[in-house]
Amino acid sequence: MNTVVLNLEPIAHLTDEQFYQLCLANKDLSLEMNAAGELIIVPPVGGESGNQEAGLITDLEIWNRQAKLGKVFSSSTIFTLPNGAKRSPDAAWVKLERWETLTVEQRKKFPPLVPDFVIELRSETDSLKALQQKMQEYIENGLHLGWLINPQDATVEIYRINQAVEVVQMSVILSGEDVLPGFELQV
Repeated sequence: MNTVVLNLEPIAHLTDEQFYQLCLANKDLSLEMNAAGELIIVPPVGGESGNQEAGLITDLEIWNRQAKLGKVFSSSTIFTLPNGAKRSPDAAWVKLERWETLTVEQRKKFPPLVPDFVIELRSETDSLKALQQKMQEYIENGLHLGWLINPQDATVEIYRINQAVEVVQMSVILSGEDVLPGFELQV
């Protein structure tokens, strides 16, 4: 199954609340929306990708429980970016100070912020170009650090604010740098 993109603009422009209600009414679907208002139906991942994703989130959460610097989010969390896109990274982290500025209502729905850190893990059904565009969108909206892990090509693309993308070969130890101080991930 491939990603499906639906252009709704000829008939409707979904508000944030309408998109939220659409997601609630279709809980079996993984939905996103790009800044142009196109609805993106993301296919489910297989066992290998799901297991790898779980490991990434676990490592990030273990670090965060010790560091106590922010909040960790799974791929089920949708963030409303400043450009209006609604995106769901495979793993995300938000600084505690930024999270605490949100209202209770904003925390319960789709948080209106770009995470400080994200991981996108390319699955067999993911287009590399689409993931690269998604990572660029995160950066353009204020992401500080992001990793696009690409097992198919055995590479990791490292995205940093105001810097060119760095591509490294697996096996490598990735550093959380000053965004996630002390966090390291072996991929």
